[in-house]
Amino acid sequence: MSDDFPPEVMQAFAEHEQQYLTDPDAARLWDPICIGVPGGPVPCLLLFHTGRRSGKRLKSVLQYYTRNGQIAIVASKGGAPSHPKWYLNLVADPTCEVWIGSHKTAATARAMTQDEHAYWWPEMKAEQPAQVEYEKRTSRQIPLLILELEKPMPA
Repeated sequence: MSDDFPPEVMQAFAEHEQQYLTDPDAARLWDPICIGVPGGPVPCLLLFHTGRRSGKRLKSVLQYYTRNGQIAIVASKGGAPSHPKWYLNLVADPTCEVWIGSHKTAATARAMTQDEHAYWWPEMKAEQPAQVEYEKRTSRQIPLLILELEKPMPA
């Protein structure tokens, strides 16, 4: 998590992460209205990644998007000027573990190509309008990643 967010947002993130650890199927859908993002429940996954400096196993709960059987995540960090730590960790070591509800699998993260970014980004912003605001807050291009799951999601 990041100290770029207000304490109440950090608390909501921590509570959602704890719910994912105790009841992953319930945590898969989360309503971000508790952090001021309207629009209703969104699909979330639990991402385990390795700290690039610490070498420790870390975890982050993230909204995810699906298209054509692929899973993608957005490194928007609420429009902060810097990339989220989980993203920097995946750049350093793309191997990770992903929980989508009770479906758990090893995965590899990869940055989208420019063509993939151009395809996914408008659809992601339409699905989660808060991303439009995040994009306006920052001068950096918001990275998008594909998570290549070792065990695909059940149909």
